[in-house]
Amino acid sequence: MINGTGSRMTQEATRQARLATQIAAKQTQISTGKRLQRASDDPTATARIADLSRMQTNDSARARNISLGISMTAQADGQLRNMSHLLARTRELTISGASVGLTPSDRATISLEVRAMADEIDAMASVNSPTGEALFANNNANPIRFDDTIAFAPVPARQDIFETGGIAITQIMRDAASAIAAGDLPLIGAALTALNGAVNHAADAQAEIGVNAARLDRLQEFSTQRAITLSEELSKLADTDLSAAISELKAMTLTLEAAQGAFARINRRTLMDFLA
Repeated sequence: MINGTGSRMTQEATRQARLATQIAAKQTQISTGKRLQRASDDPTATARIADLSRMQTNDSARARNISLGISMTAQADGQLRNMSHLLARTRELTISGASVGLTPSDRATISLEVRAMADEIDAMASVNSPTGEALFANNNANPIRFDDTIAFAPVPARQDIFETGGIAITQIMRDAASAIAAGDLPLIGAALTALNGAVNHAADAQAEIGVNAARLDRLQEFSTQRAITLSEELSKLADTDLSAAISELKAMTLTLEAAQGAFARINRRTLMDFLA
């Protein structure tokens, strides 16, 4: 009987030690806010956490690309709006330049204004993006990756915007300025036709940028929602549920205290108590 009692006491001491270890682990979970302290705590959850962390890293890079694309389209849209305004003004001046009542001085003034606006558009074609690189890439626009399967150039190439029919829009404007200065009505008429085409081309380019901007907005919305979903899953796997953990800690502490109290009372009994 004494051997049996000693065995039970050893088992109880082992149980209490195990419970104390669990309490210490729960206290660590509460203090660190992390449910898992080592991979062995939950190998399956640890593997999933690693996958989620990699996804978040990749998604963060893609989110930055999306933000860059949105900035580029907004900047390009602003440039195209200004160009459309300048082209509309050039067309207005070209129509005025066809008037036979203009003096050579009037024609020179109109021609000077048109050339100045052409210089402004040339400057627009050379602006830099937020990255410090050309907003309108020369020859071929550089695609940006926004997802595993989605990559495109937010802004068309310079030639696709600032040229029409292989002719620079600013050259069309300068041709109009020369025709106005010379008072050459047939050339002014041809310049006006070309300017109408340039106006339509600018509107089409702006519409294309608008389509890209809308696409990027949708990608950003999806990216934001995906980030929330990943964060929620990661939090469930890795973070401590404080309310549940504190309740569990209290219950385990009470259990341990009760067990220790009972164990102490048993240890106070003498051999004669057991033999009685």
